[in-house]
Amino acid sequence: MSDQDAHPNKYSELRSNYKYYIDICNTLYQLKTEKEEDLNSIFKMIKSELIDSNGYPPQNMIRAILNLVLYNNRYAKSYLSLAKQISDEYHVKEVSNVILISNFLFYKEYGIKLDKSDDFEKGDIKNLDIHTENTIYKATMNNDKENFIIFTERDGFDKDQKLESDLYPYSKKGYSLLELCCYHGAVDCFKLLRSKFNSEITKTCLEFSFLGGNPEIMSECLKYQKPDEECMEYAIISHNIDFVTFLMNEYNIEIDLEYCGIYNNLESFLVYFDQTNDINKCFVYSPIFNIPSFLEYFLSHGANINEKDENGETALHKSAWYNSKEAAEVLISHGANINEKDENGETALHNAARNNHKEIAEVLISHGANIDEKNKYGETALHKSAWYNSKEAAEILISHGANNDEQDENGETTLHIAANENHTEIAEVLISHGANIDEKKLIWKNRTSYCSK
Repeated sequence: MSDQDAHPNKYSELRSNYKYYIDICNTLYQLKTEKEEDLNSIFKMIKSELIDSNGYPPQNMIRAILNLVLYNNRYAKSYLSLAKQISDEYHVKEVSNVILISNFLFYKEYGIKLDKSDDFEKGDIKNLDIHTENTIYKATMNNDKENFIIFTERDGFDKDQKLESDLYPYSKKGYSLLELCCYHGAVDCFKLLRSKFNSEITKTCLEFSFLGGNPEIMSECLKYQKPDEECMEYAIISHNIDFVTFLMNEYNIEIDLEYCGIYNNLESFLVYFDQTNDINKCFVYSPIFNIPSFLEYFLSHGANINEKDENGETALHKSAWYNSKEAAEVLISHGANINEKDENGETALHNAARNNHKEIAEVLISHGANIDEKNKYGETALHKSAWYNSKEAAEILISHGANNDEQDENGETTLHIAANENHTEIAEVLISHGANIDEKKLIWKNRTSYCSK
């Protein structure tokens, strides 16, 4: 065993310590109920065991729940209801980085726009009514073979039709009926399409089979397609540990720690740790979960506080990127280098600014982050906020003395970038704080409005 090896019972110990988190997340990702009493019970479990007892931020919980709609859209209303209960209980009015479709559905259902940065009033949301009664997509979702057959026997039925809908993960070409069967685990409809139309089993079919979770569909797909990293991603999303270990053991596909964090799959993360004993790598990704004691575990077993991943990012970079404020505070208290740079020369503050994580930005600045530190392209954190329209982060940076007129390697200031990207609100913030208006460099379509202020 290496010096980094933790004791041999680490998996059991950690699995036991974080059983509350694992069980709640498994329940959410595998949700199969619309009953009010069931949802109330889940809410109470989240409230008592995750938020109240262990300090998990309500905003992070709401974001995690709403972002599940893409992967289990049959129960979209259940996720919306749970998010609303949490927002009401903890008076949450704003949540950043909610996927567009969930933000829109929440607004449509409750009249509340949680992620203010989204502009869905433009009407570019596609096909939200596909699961209404009397559609083939409703029949697919419910594995309703009888009605599915009726649709396939109608004049003009197109066996090769593709669906483009924002209720499903993004696809340029849309999804075939067989792929949708795999997503929903609709085995009877799947068999009918295969026997009657010889519908093609695609790479997406196999990927979605790990999400839909039907063993017969998965077995059939494996005859025609070989699993890859995308399959592992969907296995991680499914929160079915058997699928994850199957891909790991049978196809030698590595568990992706970043996906484990993004999709709240701590159990798969622990399996990776148990198999590899790689304390430093696990430590770098552990802040995504935002569980302070989890970071403390790795630090107590010798993790390097400034360890980097393949892109040169430290655990503090991850904290800033994923808005893990509590994790950032733990790291800083243990001496993490606040101004450490990744391979692009970016600090954690660049990450916070890019993603409009104003609280993380405050924490970093208050502990000595260099506010005008530049990446290898000469961009400061304020430049990042201009590129990504991060208004609140920009206001924080400016209030702490960030230089409005700092130039990148191309001589561009933050105002030039905001104007070029047509980010009007952040441009107004910059101007109101004295940004130098260089008319010659402002893009033509915005020159008049900015120069007249």
